[in-house]
Amino acid sequence: MLLELDNIDVFYGAIQALHGVSLHVDEGEVVTLIGSNGAGKSTALRAISGLMRPSKGQIRFAGKKLNDVRPDEIVKLGICQAPEGRRVFANMTVIENLELGAYSRKDQAAIRSDFDGIFTLFPRLKERSDQMAGTLSGGEQQMLAIGRALMSKPRLLLLDEPSLGLAPVLVKEIFRIIGDISKRGTTILLVEQNAHQSLALASRGYVLESGQVVLEDSAKSLLQNELVRKAYLGE
Repeated sequence: MLLELDNIDVFYGAIQALHGVSLHVDEGEVVTLIGSNGAGKSTALRAISGLMRPSKGQIRFAGKKLNDVRPDEIVKLGICQAPEGRRVFANMTVIENLELGAYSRKDQAAIRSDFDGIFTLFPRLKERSDQMAGTLSGGEQQMLAIGRALMSKPRLLLLDEPSLGLAPVLVKEIFRIIGDISKRGTTILLVEQNAHQSLALASRGYVLESGQVVLEDSAKSLLQNELVRKAYLGE
């Protein structure tokens, strides 16, 4: 088991956002968290990244407890997140954004090799490598956010709403690329409101409602679940 959340509670001030959430991600899996806005999906990722601290329960990665580990140290351990809303550095070039993703690494030859890998995954980024990130389209900024996260060489990639605000043709492209990243051996935890696309890609899924896990199953079974179909698939 690569990642485990064991019965965690998370609060924003006096407001409880997660209630006893337990989930796990095995090496090589794509696991998705689905749920409506405010269900706690992004909070779960923020807790894993060290940006929120659970008041109860444990988060473990490769057997190491993360509850009190700083976010920068969590990146060095092998977890990196492409955040919701992309959050690229608008006044820096594509190359400079990607270089920031590798800030904790010292292996210059491997970093150069990984640039080639990113540009193979995202040919558009290669074409725009000297362009300011703020001038990219929304889809290109999403590609850059994912590429920047991959430059840290994560064992576990956290993706928060990668399809948000994108045109349908770009959504398909982003999910195809996420599939390619998985095939290259990176484990992925995916938060996504597009339940059709995420369950089609994932091996397993969890449904969050009001900060609680209400369903856990294989992605195939969740696609066929009547409650999921009505609530999240519009059927």
